[in-house]
Amino acid sequence: MAAETGITRYGESLDDIVWDILGQTYKPVQLSEASFAFDTLFPPGTFVPPHMHPDQDEFVRVLEGDFDLWLDGADLKATAGDLIRLPTGSRHGIFNHSSANTRALFWVAPSRTLYDLFVRLDGLGDPAEVVRIASEHNIHFLPPPG
Repeated sequence: MAAETGITRYGESLDDIVWDILGQTYKPVQLSEASFAFDTLFPPGTFVPPHMHPDQDEFVRVLEGDFDLWLDGADLKATAGDLIRLPTGSRHGIFNHSSANTRALFWVAPSRTLYDLFVRLDGLGDPAEVVRIASEHNIHFLPPPG
């Protein structure tokens, strides 16, 4: 799939798709073989547990709010305007420990099958099943830090 010329308007998504993944909202805004970008909304208390992408770089531009991060064993904080860089193989977890929503633009390169993973995870409420399905898409969740 090749990149398409055009504009994804603010607040919109490709084909009006909205995914609910463990209480977070994901909206795909760009998809090609080379990369996949998606807008996210993390309500207070939601998170992506520590995991790794062995064949993708991942980037996160925090748009509103802040994230507490676990990056290769270090605890860090990213706030609105910051860019989080997660090279291939880095171990990372992303948490909204605040009392406000956090909005961010995520993207990965190359796209691999992350889009297909999100299609499968939409509305799934069982974290163990999320972990199992993610491993089928080469996203590997890690034991809790510490």
